[in-house]
Amino acid sequence: MLTMTLSPDLEAKEAAFGPDAIDADGGCALNKRLRAAAPRLLQAREHLFFEGDHKDCIYQVERGAVCLYKTLPDGRRQIVDFAYPGDFIGLGSPEEHVFSAQAITLTRLRCLSASLLDEVARHDPQVCMMLYRALSDQLFAARDLLLTVGQRSATERLAAFLMALSRRNERNFVDPMRIVLPMTRADIADFLSLTIETVSRSFTKLRQSGIIDLMQSSFVIVRNRQTLEQLAAGEAREFK
Repeated sequence: MLTMTLSPDLEAKEAAFGPDAIDADGGCALNKRLRAAAPRLLQAREHLFFEGDHKDCIYQVERGAVCLYKTLPDGRRQIVDFAYPGDFIGLGSPEEHVFSAQAITLTRLRCLSASLLDEVARHDPQVCMMLYRALSDQLFAARDLLLTVGQRSATERLAAFLMALSRRNERNFVDPMRIVLPMTRADIADFLSLTIETVSRSFTKLRQSGIIDLMQSSFVIVRNRQTLEQLAAGEAREFK
């Protein structure tokens, strides 16, 4: 929701023809800025920024993963998004960050000045369109998360979460049947508005039904993607 991934088409074009090939298309300007941007390394559970901090940078995840969350008045945590390699963090925020960002694992990011991104977008229609699509995706994801936590059962919520990761793999030309989970069960619970015990039971239910295999707590193999997709959409009647 609060993240944007660079188009795989732009990355593929740059790999095939070199960075200058994308300059004419617009899109390489952003890539060049990122390659020259200062790197930042975060240890697992180290914070990138906190809610209310002044926003002066946009970040891109190079490796690792980051969770974005809001702390409720009673101390509970609601995770609103996860950022993975290629994703941008901080788009669409006002002058202050509205969420906190915390590394889930050892994470490397690139830091780009927010004012510099504005300048690139001002002179590059391609980047403007990328940002527009990213904000549209954020709105769609926010609505889907609202539906997930408001209407779907616990197992349906987990299925929707796994399908989102599977589709992400597909977009990035990674095996959609093999899903790596860098986050803990507690992170998933805070994202899906469930308890850790309920998340664990839902994983067990999917495994016992032959829909997934759990090779480790952080590695899922999808055995029946069609049923997983139906379950995510609330169409698997046997799970009602």
